[in-house]
Amino acid sequence: MANRVPLIAGNWKMNLDHQQGIALVQKLSWTLKDAGHDYKTAEVVVFPPFTDLRSVQTLIDADKLEIGLGAQDLSKFDSGAYTGEVSGVFLSKLDVKYVLIGHSERRQYHAEDDAVVQAKTAAAFRHNLVPVICVGETLEELEAEGQAAVPVRQTLAALAGHDKLGEFVIAYEPVWAIGTGKVATPEEAASVCGKIREALAAEFGEELAQATRILYGGSVKAANVAGFLRSTEVDGVLVGGASLDAEEFSGIARFQKHIAL
Repeated sequence: MANRVPLIAGNWKMNLDHQQGIALVQKLSWTLKDAGHDYKTAEVVVFPPFTDLRSVQTLIDADKLEIGLGAQDLSKFDSGAYTGEVSGVFLSKLDVKYVLIGHSERRQYHAEDDAVVQAKTAAAFRHNLVPVICVGETLEELEAEGQAAVPVRQTLAALAGHDKLGEFVIAYEPVWAIGTGKVATPEEAASVCGKIREALAAEFGEELAQATRILYGGSVKAANVAGFLRSTEVDGVLVGGASLDAEEFSGIARFQKHIAL
């Protein structure tokens, strides 16, 4: 079994201006420091809106914070006449390490299909960004195909056709659980993450499968995170609304104190 460091990722979505973002990261850092958080045992990354990235990056750099930085999306293009798009070139210049790709809200509101997700994954690899590839099923897909079929299919589609795979993360977010208050059971989350890992092993080999971190997302809170992360198949969480509260998000990051070893 590979030694996969848990990843606690906070997707701010379209919330917080750059001043509010600075304040949140400062408070998050202080809260984790006061609690004696060891980032080597649980990596913590925030995904602010594009307009916040430079301010948050400057804070992280100036104060030498251990919190990681991610972006919420990137263009499949590197440059050109693509108004409103953001290039991976720009993100890498800001020391962004991670980028969300294929979030359900991008798939739903911007009609991003598997081909677009694959092209954006390629762009992330080109610029040494780590794509956090979001996969998950709607309630209709769940009822028609079962719980793992769509996430596995979306995972393999995103990773197909690349000359070489860089580091990547898979985030399983059942669409029916995002922002609804409904949550997959820990057993359901572990089962789907396990099936994604099995598919990775079959397609790319056991070594890559065991090295890949697979996250769960969907109404994650400090009160329920430990249940998901007790499973060796679940390597972290992608958090939405709860990541906007420094105390709550730090509680999620310190999930290990709730797990009896």
